[in-house]
Amino acid sequence: MKRRTWILSALGATGALVVGWGVTPVRSRLGDGALMLPTEGDVALNGWIKVASDGSIILAMHRSDMGQGIHTALSMLVAEELDVPLARVRLEQAGADSIYGNVAMFVGSLPFHPLDAEEGKKTSTVRVGEWMVGKIARELGINATGGSSSVADAWQPLRQAAATARASLLEAAAAQWKVPASELKVQAGVLSHRSGKTGHYGEFAKGAAGLTPASVVLKDRATWTLIGKPALRPDVPSKTNGSAQFGIDVRQPGMLFASVRQAPMLGGTVQSLDSKAALAMPGVVKLVELPSIAGSTAGFAVVGKTTWHAKQAALAVEVKWAQRAQGALDTEKIKADLATQLKAESGFTFYEKGSVEKAEATANRIIEAKYSAPYLAHATMEPMNCTAQIKDGKVEIWVPTQVPGMARAVAAKVAGVDVESVTLHVTLLGGGFGRRLEVDFVGQAVQVAMQCEGKPVQLIWSREEDTTHDFYRPMHVADMRAAMGADGKVASLRIKSAGDTITPRWMERGLPALAGPIDMPDKTASEGLFDLPYGFANQHMSHVATRMGVPIGFWRSVGHSHNAFFSESFVDELAAQTKQDPVAFRAALLTEAPRYLAVLQLAAEKAKWGSPLPSGHARGIALHESFGSIVAEVAEVSLQDGKPRVHRVVCAIDCGTVVNPNTVAQQMESGVIFALSAALYGKIDIKEGEVQQSNFPTYPVVMLAHAPVVETYIVPSERSPAGVGEPAVPPLAPAVANALFALTGQRQRALPLAA
Repeated sequence: MKRRTWILSALGATGALVVGWGVTPVRSRLGDGALMLPTEGDVALNGWIKVASDGSIILAMHRSDMGQGIHTALSMLVAEELDVPLARVRLEQAGADSIYGNVAMFVGSLPFHPLDAEEGKKTSTVRVGEWMVGKIARELGINATGGSSSVADAWQPLRQAAATARASLLEAAAAQWKVPASELKVQAGVLSHRSGKTGHYGEFAKGAAGLTPASVVLKDRATWTLIGKPALRPDVPSKTNGSAQFGIDVRQPGMLFASVRQAPMLGGTVQSLDSKAALAMPGVVKLVELPSIAGSTAGFAVVGKTTWHAKQAALAVEVKWAQRAQGALDTEKIKADLATQLKAESGFTFYEKGSVEKAEATANRIIEAKYSAPYLAHATMEPMNCTAQIKDGKVEIWVPTQVPGMARAVAAKVAGVDVESVTLHVTLLGGGFGRRLEVDFVGQAVQVAMQCEGKPVQLIWSREEDTTHDFYRPMHVADMRAAMGADGKVASLRIKSAGDTITPRWMERGLPALAGPIDMPDKTASEGLFDLPYGFANQHMSHVATRMGVPIGFWRSVGHSHNAFFSESFVDELAAQTKQDPVAFRAALLTEAPRYLAVLQLAAEKAKWGSPLPSGHARGIALHESFGSIVAEVAEVSLQDGKPRVHRVVCAIDCGTVVNPNTVAQQMESGVIFALSAALYGKIDIKEGEVQQSNFPTYPVVMLAHAPVVETYIVPSERSPAGVGEPAVPPLAPAVANALFALTGQRQRALPLAA
């Protein structure tokens, strides 16, 4: 009932309003050709597809590429339906219309148990909830690249747009040649008729414009020639030879450069500053004070002729900083406060099944454990940066962002212009991981550009500013409790966690007009705990939402990233307590979850679970579902100089229909290395309000010499595509921790494991 109440409150204030609006037709995402950028010789057939005069295809790209290969995958969907070679699909940045909004990401935020939301098994509550939230998301049209949702969201609209364009082109050719459209064939973008007539798409584009085809049918899976086949990524050569343009590479005529210094105490302010000496340095133009913008910490930027000039001058500014009004933040105190609140408050119940109270009351014994995870930084390879120019009442920005609409909005707000006066160019992203879902650095760049007399200015953060002024993954703690029956089996599982919730804080910073009731329950706080697939008869999963004051944000795989460590480590504890093999213990609990069981068994088989290992080595396994994909990972671990060394990670994944298996493997490898860095080293400490880690020497990542061999095995599936960019992250830490237990007999319940 609690979950249902939450869903209804999110959908609308009055039932009559929601019901009345809910029966209206779903807004189409096909769009009109006028939405695409008008370019000479090209003909737009809808809001996604243009045909060039040479017959090549231009796709409106609405998602940001941060190394995950999404530009290739989405191009493959279009190339498949239009029967053109992948190399014949070019990209242009999509506009700001609502058709480009991310519907799947918002539908995925609903707090449904995955076993209740399985395709073909959805309950009425799930169907209604997804329908309503999908409608809301279509209306809002918020364009965001996140939640491992790009392919899932584009799966229907992009193929539909391409198939509609194809049908229109066929009808145009049929009309021109005066033959039935059913007699035409398409191969590699060339139409042909048995009479011998041939022509490429470009010859019929004008005739196809404005047509509403009589019938649009998506290609049958059996006829696919691209989807599901390995494809090379067209972006690799430019990224290899250095010609690819990331945000940090932007150069404009007469451009200036700005270096930022923010109060070292999170939430701090400038008390006083003396810039005389700094402004007298060679190549220095001016200093601009920066208030808190979109959640940033206040500070200033120095503008110079080069980044070096600006940075050296910024360091030379004599400044006195003031602590935040609420007092200094401290991670040790926060951890103690979390433990106190976890014990004192009941929290919000995300999931309950059976009666945990009865099971505990009649238990033969109770197994309890406390787990914790620290704050983490994103540590993207490309620090935060944005280039902005304000001239003649217009704003133009070049930025690596995951949220172009929000970036435009904050730019307009800071500059005092309407959103239509802002032109935004999305560059390639040198890493995102959720950090570029924030727009603080965009607001800063615009504020600096306002003081630069129409010249473009590139604002860039140093690595130290980037690490010490992040929106961190929140610190969380969890109490795990299992009741053991007289038969020696687990009778119940109770999990209560505590920590800050991300979504409300993100909405406050970037979507204040849409924020509404800010502190409603946030799925990301309990995901990976309330949605376990295991068939425990009695379950109770709750979360105590806190507000500790540290700026927090979405981090790759969000709540799953730490909650999987809590849940899968504790499940491993239960296997040990009942003296069962970890794989067999899990398998016995997955009789009602065959997809999970298949993934678990595939990973165990490929890792040769149970076979002999070199002396001093051990294996650990973890199974976890996130973003619609099920992943099992087996880690082979040893100790070297008393520190964990991971030699091999075997991954099995069921992510639904696979578009490009190469990308799946690459993202699994990426996720494993990213997660391993966090599992072994990741920790942000705050003392007197100041973050203690500042660069890679104090916030290390896994280096090439210590990277494990990663093997990926994909479960064949005809389900709709699910996420790939994040699901490899959650199982890694528990798999390594479970291997360490097998190796040493000691259970580690706190991250990082190497601490």
